[in-house]
Amino acid sequence: MTKPIGQPVITQAMIDAYDEYTHLTLDRRRFMEQLTRLAGSGAAAAAIAPMLAANSAQAAIVADNDPRVKGEDISYSGASGEIKGYLVKPAGQTGKLGTVIVIHENRGLNPHIRDVARRVALEGFVALAPDFLSPLGGTPADEDKARDMFTKLDPAQTVANGVATVAFLKADKDGNGKVGAIGFCWGGGTANMLAVNAPDLAASVAYYGMQPKAVDVSKIKAALLLHYAGLDDRTNAGIDAFKAELDAAHVEYTVYVYEGANHAFNNDTSAARYDKKAADLAWGRTVAFLKEKLA
Repeated sequence: MTKPIGQPVITQAMIDAYDEYTHLTLDRRRFMEQLTRLAGSGAAAAAIAPMLAANSAQAAIVADNDPRVKGEDISYSGASGEIKGYLVKPAGQTGKLGTVIVIHENRGLNPHIRDVARRVALEGFVALAPDFLSPLGGTPADEDKARDMFTKLDPAQTVANGVATVAFLKADKDGNGKVGAIGFCWGGGTANMLAVNAPDLAASVAYYGMQPKAVDVSKIKAALLLHYAGLDDRTNAGIDAFKAELDAAHVEYTVYVYEGANHAFNNDTSAARYDKKAADLAWGRTVAFLKEKLA
C-alpha cells in the first residue's frame, strides 16, 4: 500500500497498530512508539498518525444544509434518562416511511455519523442517530476523550437505550412502524446486540461488528446483513462460529467479506482505511436490504 510521491508510505502494519489503538488495546504513548518504529522516525510517525485517524473536517457527502433533507437535534426517553440524537427525514416526504437507527463508532455521534444519517434519509427513510454517550453527558468534541468514555459505559444500559430507541421510532408519526438498524465498528456490535434484545427490530446491518455470545443468537428475530473487511482479523475471527449459530437458530442472514479492505472501510473521513469500492458496494447492498425489509 503506497501513497503518491511526497506523502509518507502507510503500511498494513501501521493500520493494524492504529486499529489496536482505537479498540483500546494500545494507549496513545505505546501506539506512537510502535508507529515511530514502523515509520522509521518520530517525524514520519507524526505525519502519518493524522492520516490514519478520522478527519472531522472532511467534507460531508450530504451537507448538513442540504435542502433534500430535514435534520434536527432531539432528545427522547431512554431506559433511564434522556437520550440525545440527530433525527433526519426526507424534505419531500409523502406517506409513511421505514425508520432506521444509525449507530455510531466508538467516537460517538460525530459529524461523519450525522452525514451517514443524512445519506440514509436521502434513500427514503426516517433516520435517527442516537448519542449512546448521553448517559455520560454526550459526545465531546475531542474524539480521543470520546473513545475513553466508552470504557465507562454500562453495556446493559446501552442495550436498554437501544431498545428504547426502537420503541421511539416505532411510534414516529412519519414512520410506518418498521424499524431497522445500521451500525459501524462499535456500532456494528451494538446493532448485533440490539437484534438479540429487540424482538420488534425488523432488520439489522452490522459493518465489521463484534458478534454476540453464542447463547444469545437464538433470540434474534431480525433479518441480518453482515459486512466484514477482509483484512480485519480481529473481528473476522468470530465469523464462522456466528454463521453456525445463526444457521442452527434459523435466523435469516447474509454475510459479505470485502477482500483487501480494512476495518472502518466505510468511513470516508479516514484517508488510510477508507475503501471507496468496498464502501459503495456495501452501501448499495445495505440500501436494497433496508428497502426490502422495511417496506
